[in-house]
Amino acid sequence: MRLTRNPADAEDLVQETYLKAFRSYESFKSGTNLRAWLFRILTNSQINRYRAKQRRPEETELDDVGDMYLYRKLASPGQLGRSAEDELMDLFSEAEVVAAMDSLPDTYRAAVLLADVEGFAYKEIAQMLDIPIGTVMSRLHRGRKALQRELYDFAVARGLADPPDPQLSADGEATEPSDPSPMSQ
Repeated sequence: MRLTRNPADAEDLVQETYLKAFRSYESFKSGTNLRAWLFRILTNSQINRYRAKQRRPEETELDDVGDMYLYRKLASPGQLGRSAEDELMDLFSEAEVVAAMDSLPDTYRAAVLLADVEGFAYKEIAQMLDIPIGTVMSRLHRGRKALQRELYDFAVARGLADPPDPQLSADGEATEPSDPSPMSQ
C-alpha cells in the first residue's frame, strides 16, 4: 500500500508479483531469502508500472468535460506559439460561443462545425453533406458572417471591437451627412 497509495492498485500489484514469482520460480535459489526475492519483484513491478504511466498521456472521461475545455486543454502546453485566434477565443466563454453556434440555422451550423471545429476539408464536407463544394463554401461564408454578427455585441462589451460608427450604414458603406439646408433647384 505504501508504494501505490491506492488499495486497488496495491492489490493488483501483489497479484502481479505472485504471478511473476510463479512464472520465474526456477530462478529462485533455495536457501536465500524468499521474502526479499518477492519484495524485489514487487518493487521492480511498481517501478515498471510507474514508468509506463509516465509515458501515457493524461486520461480524462470525455463525458465529464465540455467541448471548449478540451480545446483549451490541448492548446495549453504550447503557449509560446499560440495564434491570435486562440488568444481571442480565451476571452470568450463557452456559453457565448455555444449560444452563437446554436443560433445558426442547421445548414450553416453543420458546415461551420465540420470545417472550423472538426477541421475537415471543403471536399470532405461536400461528400459528408452530399452537396456541391460551392454550396459548402457559400454556407461557410454565411455561417461565419452570422457568427460574427452574433458575437459582435459581446466583443464590443469586452473591448475587443470598436463600437459601430453612426456614420456607417448597416452594410459598412459611408453615408452622406444630411444637409439641413434646402437644396437649390
